Amino acid sequence: MEGIEITQGKVGARRDISMLAVKGYVDTMTCSILLNKITENLNSGSLQIVIDMGQVNYVSSAGWGVFVGEIKGIREKGGDLKIVQLTPEVHDVFEMLEFNRILAHYETIEEAINDFDLSIGLDITKSVKCTYSPVVVKADAPVTDAPSHPAPNRSKRSGAGKQFQKREIDPKLLPITEKVKHTIIDDPRRGVLKVRKALREPKYGNTKMGPIQVYRMLRRLNLDSKEKRYRFYRSR
Repeated sequence: MEGIEITQGKVGARRDISMLAVKGYVDTMTCSILLNKITENLNSGSLQIVIDMGQVNYVSSAGWGVFVGEIKGIREKGGDLKIVQLTPEVHDVFEMLEFNRILAHYETIEEAINDFDLSIGLDITKSVKCTYSPVVVKADAPVTDAPSHPAPNRSKRSGAGKQFQKREIDPKLLPITEKVKHTIIDDPRRGVLKVRKALREPKYGNTKMGPIQVYRMLRRLNLDSKEKRYRFYRSR
């Protein structure tokens, strides 16, 4: 097996989401390095983590155990860990082992970042571009931290200390996955046909999807049953 390489940075509208881009193999020999990076972020107070798996060729059971072992503790603290861009081979195993019932998975980095930003009421239409300066961590090298930068002086900002107010976002401007979630938040009783009907309304930009497409989307978002939709509704 080859080794592992991890690049790290901050993304999101407020640069408060930790981004870990993983390359190589996540197996018994390398999963501890990934676990160390996740733990470092959690210990530093960064509870929103995106793991980019677009260049991961193999994940062993020990590798999946890193994510499953940490996710409960992260969510209990009010955070979450989202996986993005699984390769077809890795994704097949991911679904076969039913980890999609435990871990949130997204096709693109932007969807995962938007989901985090939306959860705290940020206007994603005004988000800054998702770029970051990576720090490389290799399997044969010690884990290093990103260079620290002095925090900006927030006390001089106008309105500092005011309570944050959630902004209303126009559903027409949301990505398709977020539109589907929004319909469930509006009414968790909606099934495939009612979600499809709602998407066709002007509120959601007259978005057209076939019933099979809607079903697959709900299944991918782990919202393919009434119980799951109600659980999602209550968690928002």
